[in-house]
Amino acid sequence: MASIDTDVMRMVRRNKLVGMWAAKKLALVGEEAKAYSDELGRAAVDVRRNDILATLRKDFLAAGVAQSDEDILAVMNQSWLAAGKPANGRDATDGAALQIARNLMR
Repeated sequence: MASIDTDVMRMVRRNKLVGMWAAKKLALVGEEAKAYSDELGRAAVDVRRNDILATLRKDFLAAGVAQSDEDILAVMNQSWLAAGKPANGRDATDGAALQIARNLMR
């Protein structure tokens, strides 16, 4: 059970990181950026709203922000890796998973 909780928390952190990146693209600042990031974080635990790529595509389209799916997925992958790092700075990801993610980002 602890690993499921850890995975969910990592997904929430990943979504919040992606949300802050997307907020910059959407010209959101301050509390608006934080609210947007928090909303994507909450979406990680709601199966009806957890398609973050679709959410970002829709929001970018509505705002006229040109961003490819590949670019969005690369940020999502980088954020997933960053979300897995513990506060003490050590990398908690498995070496093979890290290499796979790097290959996907190329």
